[in-house]
Amino acid sequence: MAKQKKQQQGSIAQNKKALHDYFIEQKFEAGLALAGWEVKSLRAGKAQLVDSYILLKDGEAWLMGCHITPLKTASTHVIADPTRTRKLLLHARELEKITGGVQQKGYTCVALSLYWKQHLVKCEIALAKGKKEYDKRHTEKERDADRDIQRAMRSKGKDA
Repeated sequence: MAKQKKQQQGSIAQNKKALHDYFIEQKFEAGLALAGWEVKSLRAGKAQLVDSYILLKDGEAWLMGCHITPLKTASTHVIADPTRTRKLLLHARELEKITGGVQQKGYTCVALSLYWKQHLVKCEIALAKGKKEYDKRHTEKERDADRDIQRAMRSKGKDA
């Protein structure tokens, strides 16, 4: 019997800046319409979501600003545009929820991560509300306090 090729699992790219700048209200999983060279680059982990955002236009969702660096070997015959707009594949009901949420004041739609789900590339997007500066400071203080508590628990466990 021939061995089955093991599929890559897990995360490709994270948008940590979005978690810092926004309160995440609701998450959605969307498929991505990609070209062949983009899939090869994603397998090599050549993607960035830092300045990406979701554009809702004509009842469709588009991923803007996602940078997928083309591989030199994979895209020799194709002129590759690393920051092209990519269509997000969502159900109509999910698109209606996102569109309704974005029309409310203060809400936006951001891309959180790219990851593999079996052999498909998925994009986790979220309906989010922007944080104020004092909210960001408060989140940072909570994270530091949690880290200190974890350190204390670990050191107490070693002493016993």
